[in-house]
Amino acid sequence: MIIGICGGTGSGKTTIARAIVGAVGAEKVVLVEQDSYYRNLADMPLDERHQANFDHPDSIDSDMLVNHLLRLKQGLKVEMPLYDFKTHTRSNNIETIEPKPVVIVEGILIFAEPRVLDLLDVRVYVDTPDDIRFIRRLQRDIAERGRTTDSVIAQYFRSVRPMHQEFVEPSKRHADIIIPEGGQQEIGIEFLCSMVREKLSEEVNAAE
Repeated sequence: MIIGICGGTGSGKTTIARAIVGAVGAEKVVLVEQDSYYRNLADMPLDERHQANFDHPDSIDSDMLVNHLLRLKQGLKVEMPLYDFKTHTRSNNIETIEPKPVVIVEGILIFAEPRVLDLLDVRVYVDTPDDIRFIRRLQRDIAERGRTTDSVIAQYFRSVRPMHQEFVEPSKRHADIIIPEGGQQEIGIEFLCSMVREKLSEEVNAAE
C-alpha cells in the first residue's frame, strides 16, 4: 500500500506523515520524502545553486524516485540519497530503506509526476492557507537551512509562489482525501491511521 501526501511548502504534510508512522509503528510503515530526491547541483557554482528553481518538477530526480517506489513495492530495499539544503548537493551518505507493508511518500510535487501518481493507492492533499505556509517556511529555512529573511522572501516571490500556483495547487484535483489546516488535521490523521491499520489487518488475515 503506497500513500501519497501532497501539499504546498509548509502545509504540514511531513508532520502528518510522521504522525502516521509514529501511531502505526515504524516497523510497519516506511516514509519516503521527495525532498531527498532533489537533483545534485554540485557541478554548479554556489551562487547559481541558490538561484535554482527548486519548486519545478524538473528539480526532482523523478526517475530515481519512481524506481525506488517500484522496488519497495516489490519487497526490495533501496538506498535513498540524503540532500544537503545548505549547499544544494547530495550528501556522500545514504539511508538504506527496508521494504515494509505500507509506504508513505510525501512532497510538494508528487501529484505533478504522472508515474508517481499512478503508483499511489491513496492520495492525500494537505490544504493550508498561503500565509500560514509562508510563515512556517520562513521559520524553517532560517532555523534549519541557514537562509536570511530577505533570501527566503525573494525565493518565495521568484519561484515558490508561482510554481505552487502552476503545479501544486492544480494537482489537488487528484486527491482522494483533502485535509484542511486546523483541528480537522487530527481527525484526518486518525482516519488515515485507521485505514492503514485496516489494510495491515486484512493482510494478516489473508496470510492466515
